[in-house]
Amino acid sequence: MASFKDPSFQDRTSSAAAAKQKALEALRAKPPIDEAVVAERLAAREAKELAEREKRAAKRAAEDEAKAVKKAEAEAAAAKKREAEAKVELTDAEKKAIRDAKYAARKNKKK
Repeated sequence: MASFKDPSFQDRTSSAAAAKQKALEALRAKPPIDEAVVAERLAAREAKELAEREKRAAKRAAEDEAKAVKKAEAEAAAAKKREAEAKVELTDAEKKAIRDAKYAARKNKKK
């Protein structure tokens, strides 16, 4: 059984050619791009790119500053911790002096 072939091959090719011709005419009808408009668009794009670069640089600088502040705080905390540990650690002579003072205080309290 033959299929329905209402638009023949020639009809289809002619309609495709007509559509192609219509598209070409529409493209030719477009006015040419003005050089001033092109220059304006280029300047706008360059300004936008410059602003984006400055924004990225400012963000990077802020991140670097935050890292530096965080590092300084960590170093200060570590130094404070080392200082506290140094105060806690007494020499044997200092420990003996403290013990002797406590012993003497107890003896004097009993008298």
